[in-house]
This record gives sequence, structure tokens and C-alpha cells, in this order.
Amino acid sequence: MPVIDQTQCEFDHYAPAYSDLLDDPIRNRFAQDPLHFHRRKWLLLQRILRRANVSIAKQRWLDVGCGRGELLELAGHNFAEAMGCDPSAGMISQSDAYRRMHQPSLSELPFDDASVDFVTAVCVYHHVHGAARMSLSREIKRVLVPGGLCCIIEHNPLNPITRAIVRRCPVDVEAELLTAPDTKRLLLLAGFEAPRVDYFLYFPERIFNRVGQVEGLLSKISFGGQYALLARAPK
Repeated sequence: MPVIDQTQCEFDHYAPAYSDLLDDPIRNRFAQDPLHFHRRKWLLLQRILRRANVSIAKQRWLDVGCGRGELLELAGHNFAEAMGCDPSAGMISQSDAYRRMHQPSLSELPFDDASVDFVTAVCVYHHVHGAARMSLSREIKRVLVPGGLCCIIEHNPLNPITRAIVRRCPVDVEAELLTAPDTKRLLLLAGFEAPRVDYFLYFPERIFNRVGQVEGLLSKISFGGQYALLARAPK
């Protein structure tokens, strides 16, 4: 009998009303447009991939824990190939954006060895607990080509506003937030190389639209609402 993944069951239940469950007055004051957070992540991903001298147009991209596929819809056309996977069939069913596959579990990826160039896991790891975090990290390394890149984006528990929003969010009732040093240690233990952290989401949408270019200057200050950690699979 297959093992039932509790998080998978929860997100199947959340899927029909997922947007409503994210509704929060603090979050809404930060950004009225729900796509703002996905756009911010895509802007950051472009910047860090350029810094790594990566040609996005040549990359095969896998978004692990892609959910309803908003980031794939926003950015997928920039890549040679874009695909996603998620352990919740209910979340995947909310959109037909790009190729998306059902994960057997939180820590198993339905892709061949060395089959993708770039992997993202956006706000996934705080739903993965215990030894499964290491298992997922090693799975990501397995599906990456030698020298391929992994970017983990997570909520920053050092930011009190982030902690407040997560604490109030129904879909995060079981969340265990990781600091950037926690995530860095995890990836190093999994065999990744050269991890680099960028903090972002310092400014609300209305301010970012005016002075967004300044935020890059704050990327090493550890109080942004979220952080992105880019690491390389060994060659």
C-alpha cells in the first residue's frame, strides 16, 4: 500500500480555494496584485542567472513544488524547456501551464538523472520536514546535469512581518521556516557547491515600482522578506 503524504492531502484540499486562503491584510498592504510576488521572484532569478553567466534561453528549467504553475506561466517562455512537478494533484489540476508532473512524494522527483539544467524550489522547503529535506536536496542534485544550478527561495524567519504572515496563513500551519544559513548547510551536506544568498522583498509593491533598482544593493542584508540561495551541482 502506498504511503499517504499528509502535506499532499492538505494541498489537495486547499487547491480549490488557494487564493482565498492566502488573503491576509498584512500581505495585501505589501502587495495588492497577487502576481507581484511571482514577478519579484522572476526578476531576481534573471539577475542571479546573469551573474552566473547562464544563457536562460538554453536552459531546461524544472520548478519543483510548482503548485498551480504561476511562475511557469510567467517565465517559462524564456527557457529552452520549462516544466514543473508537485506532490498535490489538486494543485496541478488548477492550470495546464507547461509540462507538469505529479511527484510520488515530497522528496521524490519524477525525472531522469541529469535531465535538467536549472531547478527552482520556491517556498517548498518549509513544508518538508526532517530527513525528507536532505532526500529532496539529493533528488534535485540527481536530476541536474553536472554543473547545473539549483535556486531555493524561502521565507526569511529573521523578518518579523514574514513570520506574522506565515503564522496567520492556513496553508502554512505546519510550516518550519529555515534561515538562509540553515539552507546553505543543507545544500552543502547534499553535495552542492558555491552557495550564494540574496535577500529580497524589502519594499512594498508601490515603493518597489518606483525605486526597485535599489533593492539589489540590499541583497546581503539579512532582513528581506524572503531569500534566494543559488548553488551548483558538482561537475
